[in-house]
Amino acid sequence: MRAATPTPAVPPARRLPLAGVLRLGRPSEIWFKPALSVVAAIAPPALALQALGRLDLVMYAMAGSLCALHTHNRPYAARAGALLRVVLGMLGGLAVALVAAALTDSAVVLVTVGALLAAVQKVLCDATRIGPPGNVVLTFVSSAALFAPQTIAQVPGRLALAAGTGAWAWLVGMAPALVRPHGPERRATAAALRAAARYADTGGAGEGHPGARAAGYAAVQAAWQSLLSTPAHSRTRRALERLVVRAEVALAAPTEADTVRLRAWAGSLCGTGPVPEAGLPYGAADELLGLAAARPFRARPAPLTPLAVRTALGCALAGYASLRLGIGRPYWALVTAASLYQANTTLTWSRAVQRVVGNVVGVLVFPAVVPVAHLGPVALVLCCLAFSFGAEVLIGRNYWLGSVCVTPLALLITEFAGYQTPGTLMTERVVDTVVGALVGFAAAVAVTNRRAGDRVEHALTAADRAREHAARLLTEPDPGPAALESARRGLAGALADLRAAADAAAGEWWQRALPQERVVLVEQSGHRTLAATARRQGLLPDRDPATETEDARQ
Repeated sequence: MRAATPTPAVPPARRLPLAGVLRLGRPSEIWFKPALSVVAAIAPPALALQALGRLDLVMYAMAGSLCALHTHNRPYAARAGALLRVVLGMLGGLAVALVAAALTDSAVVLVTVGALLAAVQKVLCDATRIGPPGNVVLTFVSSAALFAPQTIAQVPGRLALAAGTGAWAWLVGMAPALVRPHGPERRATAAALRAAARYADTGGAGEGHPGARAAGYAAVQAAWQSLLSTPAHSRTRRALERLVVRAEVALAAPTEADTVRLRAWAGSLCGTGPVPEAGLPYGAADELLGLAAARPFRARPAPLTPLAVRTALGCALAGYASLRLGIGRPYWALVTAASLYQANTTLTWSRAVQRVVGNVVGVLVFPAVVPVAHLGPVALVLCCLAFSFGAEVLIGRNYWLGSVCVTPLALLITEFAGYQTPGTLMTERVVDTVVGALVGFAAAVAVTNRRAGDRVEHALTAADRAREHAARLLTEPDPGPAALESARRGLAGALADLRAAADAAAGEWWQRALPQERVVLVEQSGHRTLAATARRQGLLPDRDPATETEDARQ
């Protein structure tokens, strides 16, 4: 491999984008699942408390109900444990917040506690890859509780209420397993097939093909991770494994892929019918797929320390700034800051713009809602349900669009303890949003992730080693089907991790120049080796052995 061109040691600061930040995307394929789940989780306890005349406790009931927003992409075997951990994490943060609120009236102390909780929640959610909505809901729950009047005697009862609604949210999240027990892994496999078809449409060349290829490998890795959570000897899992292999093969050789068949397979997985049988060619070592999937490539985790420092510092400073301005609800600024932090500074900037725009538009919507919500307690609960549903329907299109519904919902929740003056609520929300976004982003700029470049170097090394291992196997007369399958899977995972690491580092502020040419060369040689390995396994039509070996070595 030829040496990469030297790059400058100190690059200029990266430009922060505006174009496209507010552009609407395609809705999530499962937008209705979190939307319906959150309504089903909130409605019974909220309406029951309304009937008992205890609307002041709805906020604590919603703490548990909002857990129903999590883990919708996970197979049910994995979802059971993951959702339980979300509920326990929510209860832990709520308990700390309630005790702190009961023991001190110092707003500075409460903001500090809230910032530290937000940092812990961010790190845990990222480390466990719990998925959307991540730490934001947990931080909202704990931060709001910090600034609600509490006594020590009230803490056990309010925790018990949150635990009860959390258990109900767990049941709501697991209920679809009764109707479609393999739904999540079927959807993950369908997504991998469609992503592979989109890449194959590019022919492996032309505008947009690197992004389509990266998206395809990410979808395939997600599908394998999903299948890992299902019973190893399940007939459904075996059939889905074959389809994921077909997606992998299409990514390795896009010019030889049958995109019509890939999309047809994906479409057949959307219902409850049988999984299509995508038989693999003779010699593909079909019997070893389950064994290989049980040992997937594990991507090197992104550095969490910079995210933790950013979150703690940004949330604390945002809360202190809100207090300095005399705002009565500094937790709004704190939560705004906590919601910003993404994998790099560029993505954090985009989220800040989206958050401000969505919240301002949502505040403008609020006056139209107030007359309806003030018709009575039932109307107030129904308005909250409507905005909860709307937020999940829209947030997949763009974060700002979902925030248009989240903002009125947050304002309405404050009214469970008593009706508020709309003008004051609106002003405080806008000020806190702007303060939280400005201060939070400033913290992201100040705390640079200096290890992002190191992660790229590690990913390059791992991808090179995986490619060399696969290439060595191809030179052997009889490498064994299990070894080839393991090498191919490891190389595909290493390339996916390399692309993710390069993308994350490319958006970091004041990051040292990245070895972009070397990344491209490693990706190109790695994908050639993948294609050669797939042919050796019998997954692609044979080519001249000398040409195959030469491709693998390049």
